Amino acid sequence: MRPILLQGHERSITQIKYNRDGDLLFTVAKDTVVNAWYSVNGERLGTYNGHTGAVWCVDVDWDTRHVLSGSADNSCRLWDCETGKQLALLQTNSAVRTCGFDFGGNIIMFSTDKQMGYQCFVSFIDLRDPTQIEDNEPYMKIPCSESKITSAVWGPLGETIIAGHENGELNQYSAKSGEIVNSAKEHSKQINDIQTSRDMTMFITASKDCSAKLFDCTSLEHQKTFRTERPVNSAALSPIYDHVVLGGGQEAMDVTTTSTRIGKFEARFFHLGFEEEFGRVKGHFGPINSLAFHPDGKSYSSGGEDGYVRIHYFDQQYFDFEFES
Repeated sequence: MRPILLQGHERSITQIKYNRDGDLLFTVAKDTVVNAWYSVNGERLGTYNGHTGAVWCVDVDWDTRHVLSGSADNSCRLWDCETGKQLALLQTNSAVRTCGFDFGGNIIMFSTDKQMGYQCFVSFIDLRDPTQIEDNEPYMKIPCSESKITSAVWGPLGETIIAGHENGELNQYSAKSGEIVNSAKEHSKQINDIQTSRDMTMFITASKDCSAKLFDCTSLEHQKTFRTERPVNSAALSPIYDHVVLGGGQEAMDVTTTSTRIGKFEARFFHLGFEEEFGRVKGHFGPINSLAFHPDGKSYSSGGEDGYVRIHYFDQQYFDFEFES
C-alpha cells in the first residue's frame, strides 16, 4: 500500500475533505491556502487564495460547484470550485472553527470561536438570498455560552446540526428554530472531529479523551466506543465496510520529545461491530489531524501535523479480509 504524498502546504493540515464523487480532495492547513487535488493521482488542481490566517475548516457541496472555508482571519469564504473565484466573504468577530453545506448545498452553517470577549455562535446563511451575504446578516445565530464548539456537522436531511463541544458535550440544534433538540455527554474531554456515515444514520466522534464513539444521528444514542492510548484527532467511517479509522497522537507541542514509533502516529483501523483493532498504517511524522474515506471505500487519506497529506489505496488483501471474532 504505497501512499501518494501531497505536498502543497507549509504548515500542519487542519482538515481534508473529499467531494461527493470522490474525484477531488480538498485540504486546508494553518498556512492560509485551500488546495484542491485529483484524488486518483495526487495532482494539484489549484488553490483558493484569499485567507490571511490559518484555515480551520473546509467543505464542498454535493455537486462540487462551491467550496466553503473558515479561517482564523475572522472570515468564512465561499468559492467557485471550478475557477477559484471568491464568491462571498462573510466577516465574523472571531475565528471560524467549523463550516458546512447542508444536504442541498443552499444553506451554510459555520461556528465561531469564543475569544477576545466574543461569544461562540453558530450562524446559518441561505445562499439563495443575496441580501444575507451582502449585509453579512445570517438568518439565524445560535449563541453557545457554556462551552465553545470544536466540531460540527449537518444532520440527516439538513434538519439539524450536530455539534461537539470543548467540554465533551454533544448537542443537536434544530436548523429551523435554533433550539437544542437533543444532547449527550459521553466524552470527558474536547471533541476534535465529527463525521457522519455515508447514509447519514450514524456519526463518529473523535475526542481528546483517547476514544472515538459511534452515535445515532437522530437520537444521539451512544452505540460503540473505540479506545486508544493517545488523543484521537479524527475518525472516519468506511462507506462500504463496517470499518472505522482513527488518527491522532500526542499533543503537537510534545512531539519533538519522542521518536516516531513511540509517538503512535499510525492510522488505526477498528471493526465497527466488535470494537477491535485489526490494522495500522504508519507514515506521518507527527500526529494525524484529519482523516477521510474515499466515497467508494477503496482508499482513504490522512493529513498530519507534518504538513503532508497521504492518499492510501487499499491492497487486495484489505478487501479479502474476513474479521474473525
